[in-house]
Amino acid sequence: MIFNFNTIKNNPFSILIVLKKIISFLLFFCFAHIQNLYSQDSINVQKNRKVKYKTVILPTAMIIYGAIAVNDLHLKSVNEDIHEAVLPNDLYKQQHLDNYLQFAPAGIALGLNAIGIRGKHHFLGAAMIYGMSNIFLNAFTIPTKQISQELRPNGLGNLSFPSGHTAEAFASAEFLRMEYQNKSNWYGVLGYSMACMTGYLRMYNNKHWFSDVLAGAGIGILSTRLSEWIYDKMESRLFKNKNKATHTLLMPYYKENTIGLGLNYQF
Repeated sequence: MIFNFNTIKNNPFSILIVLKKIISFLLFFCFAHIQNLYSQDSINVQKNRKVKYKTVILPTAMIIYGAIAVNDLHLKSVNEDIHEAVLPNDLYKQQHLDNYLQFAPAGIALGLNAIGIRGKHHFLGAAMIYGMSNIFLNAFTIPTKQISQELRPNGLGNLSFPSGHTAEAFASAEFLRMEYQNKSNWYGVLGYSMACMTGYLRMYNNKHWFSDVLAGAGIGILSTRLSEWIYDKMESRLFKNKNKATHTLLMPYYKENTIGLGLNYQF
């Protein structure tokens, strides 16, 4: 993806070309990431759901890129060029859809589960996975913002890196994809399209740099995948003996003015 930013100011139509390239890049990333995850998940199922470290390479690289961009002059220049291309002419013309769009994929997943269209996990299990992913992403983004102290593009505050909205959006998108990938691949496409739009709007609204958005996306994806892995491990250990035949009898008794319970457990 190559831009000639020197001609942008002199030719307004070149801005549209740059925007198309940025949107195309974001969509390409989303669909490429989805395809990679689908292929890796099929391998996981065949190998008893062992963790495949290839699935974390891309989101980890996104986080590393964002972290380097905080202090790297070359990457800062890339941020400024993309920012100049994305920013609207009227700085007061902002879109607030990103405040709601970040939660939309998870809302779809939990809503479908609630009305009986069950995904990979039951409703309570799915809610626990999504809740844990939010704990993980906030445990990473909030302290990182305080440590990095990166100035926002609009100059209002030093909590730019990483983008919390984008982290939430991609965690939500990955959650929808994982829960309903066996129903249809389009659930993942829908979720990641919403997440990419959220990331774009964070730049359009002058709240974040490109590297902030990229790192936030990586954090969100990793948070959800880590949450599902932990939940599945916990569930398998807690209920690994649920199919074994056992006989348990619990009965109340009364004898000589004494009330109690009798337990009979047969292995």
